[in-house]
Amino acid sequence: MHGAKTVIHASAVVHPGARIDPTVSIGPYCVIGEHVEIGRGTTVASHVVLDGDIRIGEENTIHSFNSLGGAPQDKKYSGERASVIIGNRNTIREFCTFNRGTAQDAGVTRIGDDNWIMAYVHIAHDCQVGSNTIFANNAQIAGHVHVGDHAILGGFTVVHQFVSIGAHSITAMGTILLQDLPPYVMAAGNTAEPHGINSEGLKRRGFSPNAIASIRNAYKTLYKSGLTLAQAKEELSGQARDVPEIGLISDFLSSARRGIIR
Repeated sequence: MHGAKTVIHASAVVHPGARIDPTVSIGPYCVIGEHVEIGRGTTVASHVVLDGDIRIGEENTIHSFNSLGGAPQDKKYSGERASVIIGNRNTIREFCTFNRGTAQDAGVTRIGDDNWIMAYVHIAHDCQVGSNTIFANNAQIAGHVHVGDHAILGGFTVVHQFVSIGAHSITAMGTILLQDLPPYVMAAGNTAEPHGINSEGLKRRGFSPNAIASIRNAYKTLYKSGLTLAQAKEELSGQARDVPEIGLISDFLSSARRGIIR
């Protein structure tokens, strides 16, 4: 564990059973538990607690005062083995809390790759977060929430348990999400309402003008056409045959768990 390149501060408390790559750096006053695994090139700043069964991938940057891998805040939890899995190249800023999963779901709280997670973010038990997301300061997601790739949560966004957030969507500061947010959609308010598509984000990610126009038309089908949700689903399924990007919306609507924001 203490290879030639490893930098573990003398004040850190590291369990001898922890599996730590020789290239990892661990700062002062950290506490690293027995079932922790940390991959190549990851940096852990001072005063970080890594607890429980948590696997952290490569080249992550974990800033000070984070508590990752702790027991879920779920009164049904009775100590069963569960985990947190964090991918590669994530930036996790100060005072974040990620809780491990429960037996009531997958038993795993999962964070993908290349996420930018700002200060005071809470990711609760059994959440599944994709890759390339941005969680602004104080975004809070309850248990069992699913977040798609490239989603952006504005500061102080609060998400109800079991909500799904579609890929490439975005929420404004202070948004309260009680229902599912479809892909590409901008949401704001308490409670959240749709406000068009995330066209600027799509442009930055290289979506073609034609694809963006098709997504905007799909939004109109879903929210502006006067169709019932069932009718809109059928119409979008037809659009998806010609425009692959619309398939993301169609598939999302088919698996929505709490109904969508309307």
